[in-house]
Amino acid sequence: MKELSPLQIERLKYQPKLPSQLRHGVNGLNLKLGAATESVRDQEQIKKLFPNTYGKPVVSYETGAEVKAEKKNVGVILSGGQAPGGHNVIAGLFDALKQSNPENKLYGFLGGPSGIIDGKYIELTSEIIDRYRNTGGFDIIGSGRTKLETEEQFQKAWENCKKLDITGIVIIGGDDSNTNAALLAEWFASKHAGIQVIGCPKTIDGDLKNDQIEISFGFDTATKTYAEMIGNILRDANSAKKYWHFIKLMGRSATHVGLEVALQTQPNITLISEEVEHCEMSLSQIIDYIADIVVKRAEMGKNFGIALVPEGLIEFIPEFKKMIANLNDVMAKVENDEKYQNAPLRERFSIIEGMLEADNAKVYASLPELIKAQLSMDRDPHGNVQVSKIETEKLIIEMLKTKLAQLKKEGKYNGKFSDQCHFFGYEGRCAFPSNFDADYCYSLGFNAFVLLKFGLTGYISSVKNLSEGADKWVAGGVPLTMMMNMEKRHGEYKPVIQKALVRLDGPVYKVLMENREKWALEDKYLFPGSIQYFGPSSVCDITTETLRLESQAKLVGAK
Repeated sequence: MKELSPLQIERLKYQPKLPSQLRHGVNGLNLKLGAATESVRDQEQIKKLFPNTYGKPVVSYETGAEVKAEKKNVGVILSGGQAPGGHNVIAGLFDALKQSNPENKLYGFLGGPSGIIDGKYIELTSEIIDRYRNTGGFDIIGSGRTKLETEEQFQKAWENCKKLDITGIVIIGGDDSNTNAALLAEWFASKHAGIQVIGCPKTIDGDLKNDQIEISFGFDTATKTYAEMIGNILRDANSAKKYWHFIKLMGRSATHVGLEVALQTQPNITLISEEVEHCEMSLSQIIDYIADIVVKRAEMGKNFGIALVPEGLIEFIPEFKKMIANLNDVMAKVENDEKYQNAPLRERFSIIEGMLEADNAKVYASLPELIKAQLSMDRDPHGNVQVSKIETEKLIIEMLKTKLAQLKKEGKYNGKFSDQCHFFGYEGRCAFPSNFDADYCYSLGFNAFVLLKFGLTGYISSVKNLSEGADKWVAGGVPLTMMMNMEKRHGEYKPVIQKALVRLDGPVYKVLMENREKWALEDKYLFPGSIQYFGPSSVCDITTETLRLESQAKLVGAK
């Protein structure tokens, strides 16, 4: 039996591209310091919590004379959900580390942040690294969601680093994982531990971005993977002409994934959570909007279509958002309550309903038991509802059926409605990275070591100008505190990296708005096909519509 697939054998041979400035060599760079920075919000509170790492400058590089580097051991952690390209971040980090000094060592902490606390690790050698280049997944060392926030955890991390003579740590993760990195960097700095911490921006959700972080890694590959599958469904729907497909897409709070996939495939309906919140749309208004399109298509003889539903939609519907915020607080109170934990499911619903504020209790009581159960499941590590487990698409379908039945009684609808529902999420998290993500991730990892080499801590690896070819990308570093604000978690306000939601005044959303009515009725479906790794640049190296449109808007704004 083959150990490797033919595609993996070929992908192992791919040599990722680096920004031209990093190709000069790790030891031939000088550091350029920008102006001092401040947090995106809550400046006084963040400054007070991060006295040793707040206000640092954005940094970049220029070429300089070759300087011999001292030995430096580094630890690396994969944190949070998987995203395509994570292995290449580690490969880039390893190659830069060895290029700087062949005696340097890289240790991978196993199972996420818990590995550095429990002292579980392996030394990553070229033999290990070379088996994982350009592959998907996080299985080289595994991942986890342990929060790094207590004195005991920080102390154990320090002790385990001292045992391995580690003076630098790279944490690869999303907004919450990089919040971990910021907290750990601050603690080490306060203790004069001599251990630096650098983050890398990972998440398929696309919500870890700002002026300095143009996109998180994995977004490119995941959206192209989902677009392929949705393109296949579009083709099937257009062939069979008898099903309405409701497709929930992963993305947690932000709708970047759904918006990008919509531009790649052009389905009939695309719901945008941020738009729902801004327009204060109730669930019944959302159902009315969908029903109107179903009816109009039926009048055209089209009893089929495709609707994209964002994973986090339910949290953005005003009455649900208010109820869920209240529910998060209630669940924090009952998670250690024996009476609640031992009660039958329906009795739990009654307990929760009795603890909610009156308006929120009314919304909660109106829900089907299936949705109540999903809302009442264990919280995620941050104390919030696990929206991926809420079958929003099924709730919409059931309410839509009721609405269509009512319209049929009134003589306003004479079509046929048959539904299919899907949830695309995990299918995209461990795909073979696209050429873009293979290059981008390798550059992020390579650059992370450069930041460590210059003695920086509390920074995130940044590679910009991503809509251009890799040789024109610009590497540097951004202080993690610059991206932070205060948010409520487990009933308390804590410092976290601010999530980037879809901007309704942004260029990507505007393209959807310009085409929404036409796509609803005219079937302008696109069929992207699978990710292409080999062939002409026009096929293999195309970027996401999100990155392309946002880059164009920046250029126009600069002029």
